[in-house]
Amino acid sequence: MNGGLFHLICHTYLRESFLYYQMKKLFAPVVLVIITCLNTFSQVAQKPNIIIFLVDDMGWQDTSVPFWNKTTSFNQRYNTPNMERLAKAGTKFTNAYAMPVCTPTRVSLLTGVNAAHHRVTHWTSPDQNKNTDHPDSVFNAVDWNINGLSPEAGIPHTFHATPLPAVLRNNGYFTILSGKAHFGSSGTPGADPTNLGFDVNIAGSSIGHPASYLGKKNYDAPAKGKPSRNAVPGLEAYHGTDTFLSDAITIEALKALEKPINEKQPFFLYLSHYAVHTPINADQRYLARYLKMGLDSVEAKYATLVEGMDKSLGDVLDYLDNKNIAKNTVVIFMSDNGGLSRTPPRGGKAWTHNLPLKAGKGSVYEGGIREPMLVRWPEVTKPGTVAGQYVIIEDFFPTILDIAGVKNPELIQETDGESFVKILKNPSLKNDQRELVWHHPNRWTPDEGPNIHYASAMRKGHWKLIYDYKKASLELYNLKSDIGEENNLADSNPAKVKELAKLFTQKLKKWDAQWPTFKTTGKLVPWPDQVIKQ
Repeated sequence: MNGGLFHLICHTYLRESFLYYQMKKLFAPVVLVIITCLNTFSQVAQKPNIIIFLVDDMGWQDTSVPFWNKTTSFNQRYNTPNMERLAKAGTKFTNAYAMPVCTPTRVSLLTGVNAAHHRVTHWTSPDQNKNTDHPDSVFNAVDWNINGLSPEAGIPHTFHATPLPAVLRNNGYFTILSGKAHFGSSGTPGADPTNLGFDVNIAGSSIGHPASYLGKKNYDAPAKGKPSRNAVPGLEAYHGTDTFLSDAITIEALKALEKPINEKQPFFLYLSHYAVHTPINADQRYLARYLKMGLDSVEAKYATLVEGMDKSLGDVLDYLDNKNIAKNTVVIFMSDNGGLSRTPPRGGKAWTHNLPLKAGKGSVYEGGIREPMLVRWPEVTKPGTVAGQYVIIEDFFPTILDIAGVKNPELIQETDGESFVKILKNPSLKNDQRELVWHHPNRWTPDEGPNIHYASAMRKGHWKLIYDYKKASLELYNLKSDIGEENNLADSNPAKVKELAKLFTQKLKKWDAQWPTFKTTGKLVPWPDQVIKQ
């Protein structure tokens, strides 16, 4: 029941009860009714609104907010005043993690399950039953869930789970998705966000990136007069206009909020930007600034995508202020994987840089998985605080249910995430015993790009173990002293390697993680604990 309806029922009942009291002098029962109604209505009214502001392919350094222990030249390059505004008002997480590529992150967010467990370890194609792995000369393709997430059982090659928006909707929330979905392949239930519990879907489908950010081009790049399969759906009102895609999905999202706000119903908004994913279209409003700085044309265009995304965040924060609901709204900012820092296949220059982190999108090194994360929860998060405890994308699921006051929901899946509400309340908390896992037994690109194929990783405390399947080798890094993963300590600390490899293998086997096989023999690639040097 929404707040407005409940208020009407209580008001009517109280009025009738008061008249009855006047006639019968039944004081005590009426007082009891009054107290119960007021307490219950207060609980309804106090349920916080929740906004997830998710960016696509945004690197840890692609912002003027420093997420390291110092400001870098990359932080000075970008202009993100609204991220700064959010950081000043809430908590900045300096050890926040996603998966190496997009769909695994999004499925983990909506289910609370690690990618090694839900087996959606790579990005899903708009085409049903299509494996997006590129062929490899050494390994057979793994049997991963190529069709993504499904709220229905029995859909081939999907992970069947109870999605977060469905749980929230069942607990009184009005749920909205605006922007990129990319939860499942076309023709499967998971491709349509309304099947996952969203009351409203704006521009979300099976596509993983837009054909164009330009309203003048109808957010499309047709070939031979035919629309491309990556045309963004549902935004026809902006076709032929100068409205940039990041603005269009923001405007529509805020329009959709009018209904729950007017009806005093708590809302969950998943504002999922297509930015800053390719294509690198310039947002002309900001381009001159970056060209004047001396950036090349591609880097300058990319920077405009970042600034346009930040404008959207500012529009959302302004809207909350103008509606006087900011104090009861939690805003969570996150990216779905690291910045695309490898050299483009056709040559040219990379447009984003994750340094000092190693590698980028597609990699289990820090540049591919460590993300900018900010949380503002008025009267809970202390302004300008920093949380150093590591968290991971599957933690969003239990955290949001915790914020919403949802206890013991009925779920199909067994979740892996942990609520970080306690960290929001006390950002100095530390837990060095927790184990985080990244699993990417896939070939992301046709070329042999560095550090982006067939690897898994585990973090416990400051220690991180990386398993490179092709090299059949384990790498060990101390992230406290070596955030750039430059000094492999595997040879000098074999005891730590052995300890982590054992834990890592146990976790992967417990989850029944899919595992590659060799083309020549059909045998499984050795598990991490089987490649330890004796």
